[in-house]
Amino acid sequence: MPDPTQTEYTLIGNDADLRRIVVELQKEAAIGVDLEADSLFHYQERVCLLQISTRALNIVIDPLSIEDLSPLAPIFADTRIRKVFHGADYDIRSLHRDFGIEVHSLFDTQIAARFLGVRETGLASLLKEKFHVLSDKKYQKRDWSQRPLPGAMLQYAVQDICHLLPLADLLERELMEKELLFCVEEEFELLSRVRPNLSKNRPFFLSFKGAGRLGPRSLAVLEKILCFRDQVARRRDCPHFKVLGNKPIMEIVRIKPATKTDLARIEGLSPKMIDRIVGSLIEKIKEGLNLPDEGLPAYPNETRQKLRSKETTRVKALKSWRERMGGKWGVDPALVCTNTQIRAISIANPGEPGNMECIEDIRKWQIRLFGPDICNVLQETG
Repeated sequence: MPDPTQTEYTLIGNDADLRRIVVELQKEAAIGVDLEADSLFHYQERVCLLQISTRALNIVIDPLSIEDLSPLAPIFADTRIRKVFHGADYDIRSLHRDFGIEVHSLFDTQIAARFLGVRETGLASLLKEKFHVLSDKKYQKRDWSQRPLPGAMLQYAVQDICHLLPLADLLERELMEKELLFCVEEEFELLSRVRPNLSKNRPFFLSFKGAGRLGPRSLAVLEKILCFRDQVARRRDCPHFKVLGNKPIMEIVRIKPATKTDLARIEGLSPKMIDRIVGSLIEKIKEGLNLPDEGLPAYPNETRQKLRSKETTRVKALKSWRERMGGKWGVDPALVCTNTQIRAISIANPGEPGNMECIEDIRKWQIRLFGPDICNVLQETG
């Protein structure tokens, strides 16, 4: 394995060089992919660096210097070229959001590691365990939108990418030995379809953790504060959390302070922050409190079907089975079957594995590996 402090790479910063490197990438059977974004520094996050590795090259593409990244789209869409990511969900959404790039023929090393029963599935942990490589994470939270990028940050960007293809090779062999490759291949296919949530005119509270537990009046106050925070963040071109954190917001919604003195008692609000936004914040709280009852928002809680006695019994039995199976396979029990899947199975009560295909979100690999066991547990519970 190459020394991460001396990893060679090719920096691509214009359209002509990009077109030339695409010709080379078309010849590859597999590429490793990673990216860096600026979500910690700007209101609208964007991909600031795209790293691609082959068996012979490490390539760093600068999207901020290249007008058109569309030549890359056929590479990512080509099913003959395997694309190796680690924890691909965010990357796939970001590539589609910023460049309209779709990823096919995906291999996610984090998912592969989970199916192999690896406890610490972070890339740094995997590289240390498999290759005795130590990753330096000191640039992980830097501003990747700055230009020019220091050489040390570019070295950081390629320190891990060069290990993705060998790591995928190793994990694939282990999955084949355990006859689990077909499981991750289905998961990879489903993951490749994720897309960013770009819906507009959507209440901010729908994306706020804990909002579902609030009553209509508190929800109204919360939405007013979140709208205010968004306006300030947009104006300052900074992330929401740099204007006002979620924890103090929830405390503000709880006590609904009416004065600066009341605000000062809330943990996480500095005197400087209070002085800057106190007037606007108290005004928004009042707006939420004065909203007419007929205008109050309501959290769209999904109406869940109440389980009958027999269904509850099945859920308990399946959860016990799941714990045993997770221990037997040496994997997280949630990987065997999620709580949502167990609930759906308990309600459907399939008599045989083939009937499980009609249950939403049940994977084909789960039916193949665990279908008979699941049906036996259901039959035993009645």
